[in-house]
Amino acid sequence: MQKLVKGTLQTIVLKLLSENDKMYGYEITQRVKELTIGKIQITEGALYPALHKLESEGLLDVEVVNIGNRMRKYYKLTEQGKKEKVNKLDELEEFIKTMQNLINPKFSME
Repeated sequence: MQKLVKGTLQTIVLKLLSENDKMYGYEITQRVKELTIGKIQITEGALYPALHKLESEGLLDVEVVNIGNRMRKYYKLTEQGKKEKVNKLDELEEFIKTMQNLINPKFSME
């Protein structure tokens, strides 16, 4: 399942940030784990490259906050990121429908 998650990681991040205003990396990994009852566990090695790519594409803003003696990076959607979230969720939904039709055609909704 981890390989399937890799292709949807950016969509997952955009969706979570749209629901939570701003989050830091570890918080994102824990939220995904919680929402999927442990079935999907995102590693830092997968998450941070995805966050950096989204930031470089102008979809995320980063806010660095000093927490005690540690610096914590919070990620937040830009206006462009909010629009892209809608596009990526539509794409994912269409992909899931297509896969359902392929795997189990007699139960397809269309």
